[in-house]
Amino acid sequence: MMKIKKLIFEESKFDSIICLNAKLPGKSFFGRFPECEIIAADGAALKLMDIGVNCDYIIGDMDSFYKDPRSEHFEKKKIINLPDQNSNDFEKILNWCIENDRKNLLITGMHGGELEHTLNNQSVLLRYARRLNMCVYDAGRYGLPIFESIEFDCRNGEIISIIPFMTAVLTTRNLKWELNNSTLKYGENEGARNQSEAGNVEIILHEGFFMLFLDSKAPKCPFFL
Repeated sequence: MMKIKKLIFEESKFDSIICLNAKLPGKSFFGRFPECEIIAADGAALKLMDIGVNCDYIIGDMDSFYKDPRSEHFEKKKIINLPDQNSNDFEKILNWCIENDRKNLLITGMHGGELEHTLNNQSVLLRYARRLNMCVYDAGRYGLPIFESIEFDCRNGEIISIIPFMTAVLTTRNLKWELNNSTLKYGENEGARNQSEAGNVEIILHEGFFMLFLDSKAPKCPFFL
């Protein structure tokens, strides 16, 4: 019998909020995580400063950070300068998190800037998704990389999207447009903007992996049972 993992959301279990240098949520969002440290890419640290949010660590190559006079207001002990040009700031942050035992990460600022940065961040996310518990937040939605069969509770009528990387073979239960051993393939067909028809959804993964998008449960962190 195929094992199905239960996706649950637990209160305030994120180790860190990672802020990348694109579109970030407003100040009130960060106020929902009073005990959670904030790790920012160098450009994102300046954006956080503009909205009155303090970060605990600034990680990156600092290529533009020190050119901005606002950088003088940050404590030196918060700044982790990693000049290696073989990885972008997101990957630098994830490696630092692995080395410093931060495993449950809420990612913001994944996109909203230049398109190539968005696509590069997406590639980095998928490369590290088996090593860290990462959850992307954007515009009131969570995005989760999924590598196994899952079930989860949701609202009846909630928008559920399934985006394959690169191919996923799936069977679903309690979605408006059900999949039955169906193949989704990136660049050909996706499962965006489906809709739940009950308070619980089941996705059986036969092959591949995918990104699941559903309504945000912030400040709750996703875990599997």
